Amino acid sequence: MFSKNIRFKNFNQKRNIKEKNKINNILKKELITSNSLLESFSKKYKYSFNKENIKKYQKYNIINLIGMGGSTLGTEAVYDFLNIKIKKKIRFFNNLNSEVNFKSKKKALNLVVSKSGNTLETISNFNLVLNSQKKNKNLIITEQKSSFLTKLAKKLKAEIIEHKNYIGGRYSVLSEVGMLPAQLLGLNEKKFKRFNLLIKNKNFLNQLIYNVNFIFKCITIGKRNSVILNYDESSENLFKWYQQLTAESLGKKNKGIFPIISSMPKDNHSLLQLYLDGPKNNFFTFFSTQNTKLNRLSNKNLFDKFSILKNKNLHQIIQAQRFATQKVFAKKNIPFRTFEVLNRNEETIGELFSFFVLETILLGRLMKINPFNQPSVELIKTETSKKLI
Repeated sequence: MFSKNIRFKNFNQKRNIKEKNKINNILKKELITSNSLLESFSKKYKYSFNKENIKKYQKYNIINLIGMGGSTLGTEAVYDFLNIKIKKKIRFFNNLNSEVNFKSKKKALNLVVSKSGNTLETISNFNLVLNSQKKNKNLIITEQKSSFLTKLAKKLKAEIIEHKNYIGGRYSVLSEVGMLPAQLLGLNEKKFKRFNLLIKNKNFLNQLIYNVNFIFKCITIGKRNSVILNYDESSENLFKWYQQLTAESLGKKNKGIFPIISSMPKDNHSLLQLYLDGPKNNFFTFFSTQNTKLNRLSNKNLFDKFSILKNKNLHQIIQAQRFATQKVFAKKNIPFRTFEVLNRNEETIGELFSFFVLETILLGRLMKINPFNQPSVELIKTETSKKLI
């Protein structure tokens, strides 16, 4: 366990002090050189919006969040993970989909997020929302430079919130990009900020470092698929965020990790055979939550060998399947780590964001690649623009 919110069990491995010290030194250096970016994960971070000024937007019970990739994935993760605490509704316009119904009779807040202010898909979706919902209020998060969105904001008389230029989209979840929507949803943004506490926690740092060391060893011997065995439906978007973070940060110079999200226990009946007896090029993460309020089965129609299900709820059944799968993985020497969420709150998801961001940055440094850029993505944007001329 590295906090009261999460029970964590690391990969089974021999621990090497020399390797630990090497990664620890990289971490110390990164905390200095990446201070501006990582500061957004701390309570010291100064937002480019005034909390008092955004209260006028809190009256809206419906938010249209329009963006792509890191502009929305963090908020999607928060919205699903903490949905039991949220009374408002967000409609995510995060892809180009002709089946989406843009029309709505209820007045909403259009929250548009694009770091560059020139994201083609975001501009397309915003155009359709503006055309279909003419009475909505508009709020835009973008860099403070001339772009299509800054020009459009002026035309619409919409307020602009600065997207800091040193924070890339996939790292922006605890900056304005993720925390402004969180506040509008009635969540406490301060509770997400666990970074400073975590990096002072020796147990957390040790677990993080040994975890990174093991994953790096996996990569060096060809185990490059990071398979998330997710037993919590409300965390699917958390791992879509992790998927972008890992793929976009580490997929360079013919290197990288391929992040795969597997929905459990459903995938026991489709992919588990491959995981158990297929190519040994994967390392796994078991992810689950404590949820004892899931539906209880009726004893009335349970008999024969299925009498074992009497007095059981779905959480108990899911847990039994997870423990069984972990036991088989251990017998077959398949590498895995486990996360079990004990409390579903802002602190917990803030700790998970911090853990995976630090993990990704450290892996990037060990792989001798820059974890903060995405040079090849720009090639698609350029070619797409050419095709539309």
